Amino acid sequence: MSINFPLLLVIAVAVCGFLVLLDVVFFAPRRRGAIASYESRAGEPDPSTLEALSREPVLIEYGKSFFPVLAIVLVLRSFLIEPFQIPSGSMIPTLEVGDFILVNKFAYGIRLPVVDTKIIDVSDPKRGDVMVFRYPNDPNINYIKRVIGLPGDVVRYSSDRRLTINGQLVPEMLVGDEPGSLGSAKMYQEKLGETEHMIRKEMRRYQVEPGREWRVPEGHYFMMGDNRDNSNDSRYWQDSVIPAELAGMVPDRNIVGKAFAIWMSWPDPKLSNLPNFSRVGLIH
Repeated sequence: MSINFPLLLVIAVAVCGFLVLLDVVFFAPRRRGAIASYESRAGEPDPSTLEALSREPVLIEYGKSFFPVLAIVLVLRSFLIEPFQIPSGSMIPTLEVGDFILVNKFAYGIRLPVVDTKIIDVSDPKRGDVMVFRYPNDPNINYIKRVIGLPGDVVRYSSDRRLTINGQLVPEMLVGDEPGSLGSAKMYQEKLGETEHMIRKEMRRYQVEPGREWRVPEGHYFMMGDNRDNSNDSRYWQDSVIPAELAGMVPDRNIVGKAFAIWMSWPDPKLSNLPNFSRVGLIH
C-alpha cells in the first residue's frame, strides 16, 4: 500500500497548528489567570505550585514543539526542493540505482501540496531536462525520465533504435562499449536541444513497434529513459481508461519537478556498505 506522504505532512502541520492556536486562545489565558489568582491569595508563592500552574498540557507541548519543524519541512518539500532515491536502472548511465537526488520543485511552477494545482507559472520543461513526475497510470508512483517530446512534437523511434523529433534525427555519437546485463552495451553521447548527455543501448528488454510515431498533445510531454532498451517509458505505457492519443504522455498536472543534482549514492543500504559521495554533482 502506498503512503501519501504530502497529505500526511499537511494533516500533521494542520493538527499541530490547531493545537498552537488552541493554546493561544484558550489554555494560555487560563494558565495566566490561575497564576494571577494564586499569587493574589498566597503571601509567598510556592515555586513548585507556580511551575505546576504554568505547565502546558502534554498535547499542547508536543504540538508547539513539532509545528515549526513540520511547517519548515512542508514549505521546503512542497515549494523548493525534495529529495528522491533512484530505485531502478532506467536512467543509467546518468543516474545509477541508489543515487540520492535533489529535485527543484519550483522550476516548472509553484504548485499547492496534495492537490498539485499550479498557482504560479515559472517556466516550461525543456527538451533534455531530467524530470520527476507522477506515473500517468498510477499517480501514487513517482517516475524519473528525460523529456524527449514537447507539446506539438512528432517523436519517432525507428527499428534501428534511432530517435527522430519533428523529422530531424537526434544527433548521437558512439563513445564505447561496456558489459551489459544482456550482453555488451554501447554508450552514446546524445544531444537534445542544448543538453548533451550519455545514453546506453543493449539487447532489448522492452519491445516497441518498429518505426512507431507519437504526436505530443498540448499540455503533455513524451518521456524516455537514458537506458534506452531497459526503460519502461512513454513508448510502452498503455491504459484502457486513457484515450489512445494520450497513451504514454505525461500531462502537465503530473509534473513534480526538475532533477538537478546527486548528493549521495547508497545502492545497497547495509552497515557493511556505507554511502559514498563519488557521484555527487549536477545532473545533465
